[in-house]
Amino acid sequence: MGGVGDGSTLTSGTPGWDTEDRPTTARLVLADGTIFEGMGIGATGSAPGEVCFNTAITGYQEVLTDPSYAGQIITFTFPHIGNVGTNDEDLETSNEDAETGVIGCVIKTDITEPSNYRSTSHLNEWLKARGIIGISGLDTRALTNLIRERGMPNGVIAHNPDGVFDEDALLDQARAFPGLEGMELARAVTTDDAYQWDETSWSWGDGYGRVAKAKYKVVAMDFGAKRNILRLLADQGCAVKVVPATTSAEDVLAENPDGIFLANGPGDPAATGDYALPEIRKLIDSGKPMFGICLGHQLLGRALGGTTLKMNHGHHGANHPVKDFTTGKVEITSMNHGFAVDANSLPDGVTETHRSLFDGSNAGLEAHGGRVFSVQHHPEASPGPQDSHYLFARFVDRMAEAKGK
Repeated sequence: MGGVGDGSTLTSGTPGWDTEDRPTTARLVLADGTIFEGMGIGATGSAPGEVCFNTAITGYQEVLTDPSYAGQIITFTFPHIGNVGTNDEDLETSNEDAETGVIGCVIKTDITEPSNYRSTSHLNEWLKARGIIGISGLDTRALTNLIRERGMPNGVIAHNPDGVFDEDALLDQARAFPGLEGMELARAVTTDDAYQWDETSWSWGDGYGRVAKAKYKVVAMDFGAKRNILRLLADQGCAVKVVPATTSAEDVLAENPDGIFLANGPGDPAATGDYALPEIRKLIDSGKPMFGICLGHQLLGRALGGTTLKMNHGHHGANHPVKDFTTGKVEITSMNHGFAVDANSLPDGVTETHRSLFDGSNAGLEAHGGRVFSVQHHPEASPGPQDSHYLFARFVDRMAEAKGK
């Protein structure tokens, strides 16, 4: 086995593999020349993207359908991926017609037969159907260490059942990929047309419900919204109208909403901000309560006068401790982001409300007396702990206060 980053080829380190009897059918080629070999799963072909790692031990289907991962190749650090199969309920992509999404996935061990009563299809077939290229059987620990030490690299994932690859061409493709810094991806995953959302959270035996009687009207700007965010808004009695990312402030305010939500999404907030920030500033000036998550948080931070920065390896997982300074509590959160608001750039009048206890990066802010607030993590979970569900109730409280004036 060669050394990581020296242009060597790394073969499977999985116990029990016999590479002489089982030729490899997939490659992960990084822009620094490192080549990982493994077995192809999912779709065939090749595709470039930014390689990251996710530490969640559950919810791989939700992770693989999170629009915030558009342009990325996900390495799962948990070795057993696919063992509970897939189903039609655990999807997080709100726009099934989106042009892009997760580029590929990297896992350590072979996918086993599903062992879960909710499973309706094998992960391998599900990946094929969604056009996601995968590779199994490589040393995910070595790859994760590389990402932690050197940052998220550009790479190409390739699957050819014949096991024949032009590795030089794949390397050229990896090096030609421009990277996510400066890349605008929200337009590729947002909805094409506005629509109403009234589906509520899943419950055992009943599935998803519907809002019986809405108390508040929320307009959600879709930069790549996850379904469970919309469900938790509906749980709070909100009638949600989802609108495209490029919707003008005038059109949002024409709906006369009680509150405005800025959704999660992929790509560089600076690039999305080119068209979104002028509209977000108008919405802030409207006096309406506002709540942002993930990319929505980053956009809100920039609209309020802060800046954002590219992280080394980002935060991707479901075990991230965050301190909420408004309550004094520590919550365990689900995170998925490669950019962050620079807390040192926040101007007077903008308060840091949450902070990551892993690395001290900003995880939340508020302004205008708390009427405008946002968090970097994903309080809707799916997957992940539900410690942060209170934030949706906080948003409703802000709307109630505004309506009472």
